[in-house]
Amino acid sequence: MSQEAILARIEAVIAQRRDEAVSGKKSYVASLLEKGVPKISEKIMEEAAEVVEAAGEPGSEGREHLVKEAADLVFHLLVMLGHARIDYSEVEAELGKRFGIGGHEEKAARQGPKKPND
Repeated sequence: MSQEAILARIEAVIAQRRDEAVSGKKSYVASLLEKGVPKISEKIMEEAAEVVEAAGEPGSEGREHLVKEAADLVFHLLVMLGHARIDYSEVEAELGKRFGIGGHEEKAARQGPKKPND
Protein backbone atom coordinates (compact mmCIF):
# COMPACT_ATOMS: atom_id res chain seq x y z
CA MET A 1 0.00 0.00 0.00
CA SER A 2 1.36 3.43 -0.93
CA GLN A 3 2.03 6.13 1.62
CA GLU A 4 -0.73 8.28 0.16
CA ALA A 5 -3.21 5.41 0.37
CA ILE A 6 -2.56 4.70 4.04
CA LEU A 7 -2.69 8.40 4.98
CA ALA A 8 -6.01 8.75 3.15
CA ARG A 9 -7.40 5.66 4.90
CA ILE A 10 -6.31 6.94 8.31
CA GLU A 11 -7.85 10.35 7.56
CA ALA A 12 -11.09 8.67 6.52
CA VAL A 13 -11.29 6.71 9.78
CA ILE A 14 -10.55 9.83 11.83
CA ALA A 15 -13.27 11.76 9.96
CA GLN A 16 -15.71 8.90 10.44
CA ARG A 17 -15.02 8.79 14.19
CA ARG A 18 -15.41 12.57 14.35
CA ASP A 19 -18.60 12.79 12.30
CA GLU A 20 -20.69 9.87 13.51
CA ALA A 21 -22.22 9.34 16.88
CA VAL A 22 -20.41 6.41 18.41
CA SER A 23 -22.49 4.39 20.80
CA GLY A 24 -21.23 1.77 23.16
CA LYS A 25 -17.50 1.11 23.09
CA LYS A 26 -15.58 4.20 22.01
CA SER A 27 -12.49 3.97 19.89
CA TYR A 28 -9.18 5.52 20.86
CA VAL A 29 -9.60 8.11 18.09
CA ALA A 30 -13.14 9.01 19.21
CA SER A 31 -11.87 9.40 22.77
CA LEU A 32 -9.08 11.76 21.66
CA LEU A 33 -11.43 13.78 19.48
CA GLU A 34 -13.96 14.06 22.31
CA LYS A 35 -11.27 15.38 24.68
CA GLY A 36 -10.22 17.93 22.07
CA VAL A 37 -7.14 20.02 21.51
CA PRO A 38 -5.70 19.77 25.05
CA LYS A 39 -5.55 15.95 25.00
CA ILE A 40 -4.47 15.67 21.36
CA SER A 41 -1.77 18.29 22.01
CA GLU A 42 -0.56 16.33 25.01
CA LYS A 43 -0.24 13.20 22.86
CA ILE A 44 1.60 15.08 20.09
CA MET A 45 4.10 16.50 22.59
CA GLU A 46 4.57 13.08 24.19
CA GLU A 47 5.16 11.42 20.82
CA ALA A 48 7.51 14.20 19.67
CA ALA A 49 9.64 13.69 22.79
CA GLU A 50 9.72 9.95 22.10
CA VAL A 51 10.84 10.62 18.50
CA VAL A 52 13.72 12.75 19.78
CA GLU A 53 14.68 10.10 22.33
CA ALA A 54 14.55 7.29 19.76
CA ALA A 55 16.67 9.32 17.32
CA GLY A 56 19.57 9.06 19.76
CA GLU A 57 19.43 5.28 20.03
CA PRO A 58 22.13 3.41 18.12
CA GLY A 59 21.90 0.58 15.64
CA SER A 60 19.05 -1.15 13.89
CA GLU A 61 16.96 -1.36 17.06
CA GLY A 62 17.22 2.41 17.45
CA ARG A 63 16.28 2.88 13.81
CA GLU A 64 13.25 0.61 14.20
CA HIS A 65 12.22 2.43 17.36
CA LEU A 66 12.51 5.79 15.59
CA VAL A 67 10.30 4.58 12.73
CA LYS A 68 7.62 3.41 15.19
CA GLU A 69 7.70 6.63 17.20
CA ALA A 70 7.58 8.73 14.02
CA ALA A 71 4.49 6.78 12.94
CA ASP A 72 2.87 7.52 16.32
CA LEU A 73 3.68 11.23 15.92
CA VAL A 74 2.26 11.39 12.37
CA PHE A 75 -0.87 9.54 13.50
CA HIS A 76 -1.54 11.98 16.33
CA LEU A 77 -0.87 14.91 14.00
CA LEU A 78 -3.51 13.49 11.65
CA VAL A 79 -5.93 13.29 14.59
CA MET A 80 -5.28 16.99 15.35
CA LEU A 81 -5.78 17.92 11.71
CA GLY A 82 -8.97 15.85 11.64
CA HIS A 83 -10.21 17.59 14.76
CA ALA A 84 -9.63 20.93 13.02
CA ARG A 85 -11.20 19.60 9.80
CA ILE A 86 -7.99 20.13 7.86
CA ASP A 87 -7.17 17.59 5.16
CA TYR A 88 -3.57 16.50 4.88
CA SER A 89 -3.74 17.65 1.25
CA GLU A 90 -3.77 21.22 2.61
CA VAL A 91 -0.51 20.52 4.44
CA GLU A 92 0.94 19.03 1.26
CA ALA A 93 -0.12 22.14 -0.69
CA GLU A 94 1.61 24.37 1.86
CA LEU A 95 4.77 22.25 1.62
CA GLY A 96 4.54 22.53 -2.15
CA LYS A 97 4.47 26.33 -1.92
CA ARG A 98 7.60 26.24 0.21
CA PHE A 99 9.50 23.68 -1.86
CA GLY A 100 12.63 25.12 -3.41
CA ILE A 101 12.68 28.13 -1.10
CA GLY A 102 15.47 28.26 1.44
CA GLY A 103 14.38 27.87 5.04
CA HIS A 104 15.64 31.27 6.13
CA GLU A 105 13.89 33.00 3.23
CA GLU A 106 10.63 31.12 3.82
CA LYS A 107 10.64 31.99 7.53
CA ALA A 108 11.37 35.66 6.80
CA ALA A 109 8.50 35.78 4.29
CA ARG A 110 6.07 34.43 6.92
CA GLN A 111 7.17 37.05 9.45
CA GLY A 112 6.69 40.02 7.12
CA PRO A 113 8.97 43.03 6.78
CA LYS A 114 11.42 43.82 9.57
CA LYS A 115 10.79 46.79 11.80
CA PRO A 116 13.58 49.42 12.07
CA ASN A 117 14.61 48.26 15.56
CA ASP A 118 14.72 44.50 14.73
